[in-house]
Amino acid sequence: MPRKARIDACGAVHHVIVRGIERRDIFLDDTDRDNWTARLGKILLETLTPCYAWAIMSNHVHLLLRTGAVPLSTVMRRLLTGYAVSFNRRHGRHGHLFQNRYKSILCQEDPYLRELVRYIHLNPLRAGVVETIEELDHYVYCGHGVLVGRRVCKWQASGYILRIFYSKTAEARRRYREYVREGIAKGRRPELTGGGLIRSLGGFRAVRGPDDDAGRMASDERILGHGDFVTTVLKENQDRLERQSLYRRWGYDFDWLVARVAEVLEMREEAVLRPGRYADTVAARSILCYAAHRELGIRTVALAQRLEISQPTVSQSVQRGEQLVKIKNIRLFSEPIVINQLTSPHVGKGG
Repeated sequence: MPRKARIDACGAVHHVIVRGIERRDIFLDDTDRDNWTARLGKILLETLTPCYAWAIMSNHVHLLLRTGAVPLSTVMRRLLTGYAVSFNRRHGRHGHLFQNRYKSILCQEDPYLRELVRYIHLNPLRAGVVETIEELDHYVYCGHGVLVGRRVCKWQASGYILRIFYSKTAEARRRYREYVREGIAKGRRPELTGGGLIRSLGGFRAVRGPDDDAGRMASDERILGHGDFVTTVLKENQDRLERQSLYRRWGYDFDWLVARVAEVLEMREEAVLRPGRYADTVAARSILCYAAHRELGIRTVALAQRLEISQPTVSQSVQRGEQLVKIKNIRLFSEPIVINQLTSPHVGKGG
């Protein structure tokens, strides 16, 4: 049976698991771990990808990431390719380092975000890498120490997680640590790795309660969440793919979009693409990057090459463009989109 395509969308939270091929070690010493951590931090900062939890083990890694302007697939490809090349060169080996594809589970933020942060950060303790929660507080290769205030990590979105526990940092850290301590007795949580809360009805009842009608819940191994959440995610993902397919069929490509942005903003196409930090060009380019990436599915790498700017700049432009489209109520594409429509609708100014 062919593998299902990964599901991703801007703002989606993913539990990512990376394993070594044949479950072999992918970190042989602290130099390898430092290499991975440095690469991860650099890529997350460049792509504006929030990281809420992480743990490095000997033969696998856990990450809890929120997709930003750059797709998760791009973030992970840069991370895994770069690390594998470096690892093989350093240790004189050849061939694949990682087991098949990395696993990514799109997660319903409420109520599973706190559970996943705790599960991921308890990995070193469950595996015996550290013996006590006091040792875990100081363990370098895990995000737990950052949340309890023992270490600083500028690429970990610790503030977002702490605010879930309390508004004041000191009390939030205390409550978070107590929450983690309580999780030690729960042991391994297979229902949190791979959509188990959905696949396993026992696990689902354990979380949602015995009175829930779990048999009617939609399920998908790529998603961790309640049935209505799963249904919504799958529908939105399918609609997005079909919309992008229609746009390609209608000839809505990068060049068309440049002309459309210029038309809506009442400026010349050359001004949309010109280099420099002109205010009108920055705004137009931001809207262009947002629509090209989110609506047409053009990768940020391709946009960076086409616009002759860096990929981090494209990522920032996508986020800026999203805000401009909302504030200015800009419509670049016809609405509503009729998914089964075979011919391109007329698109006039403003519609």
